Amino acid sequence: MEQFATAVQGFISLLARLLIAVIFLASAIGNKIPQFAQTAEYMASEGVPNPKFALFGAIGLLLLGGLSLIAGAWTRVGAGFLFVFIAAATYYFHDFWTFADPSQRQLQTIQFMKNLAIGGGLLSMMAFGGGPWSVDGWIAIKREEAESTPTSKSRSAAKPQQQAS
Repeated sequence: MEQFATAVQGFISLLARLLIAVIFLASAIGNKIPQFAQTAEYMASEGVPNPKFALFGAIGLLLLGGLSLIAGAWTRVGAGFLFVFIAAATYYFHDFWTFADPSQRQLQTIQFMKNLAIGGGLLSMMAFGGGPWSVDGWIAIKREEAESTPTSKSRSAAKPQQQAS
């Protein structure tokens, strides 16, 4: 039963990592990289300081964080990168409190709340890691196996010493 539970947990954590990573990777590869100049102009219009530099940083966070989640390697760090990105993007681009038009205010409130939910998922990954079906999980298993295996020093210490005649 424990193996089944581990398999279910592994599958669900993998699926969660993939679903969260895809939105960030698609944003970088499908929008920010091919439309770099237009995106930087839009960022400037929204008040982002030094928009070209910020966009380079954003693309780095998106790519490194997204690939990290997919592989489940350094999952906590990758989720942290994406959390930094989404926190900044939410503040600058979904500032619903600045809109007078009720329909725009509602749209930006929805986007803000969506980003809060994604941020919650990222915080969960930062807290619990990538799960058993991840590089991080595999490393944890190998580390536990190594720590539970007696070392050569402890084996030699357990053997009785033969006295010389």
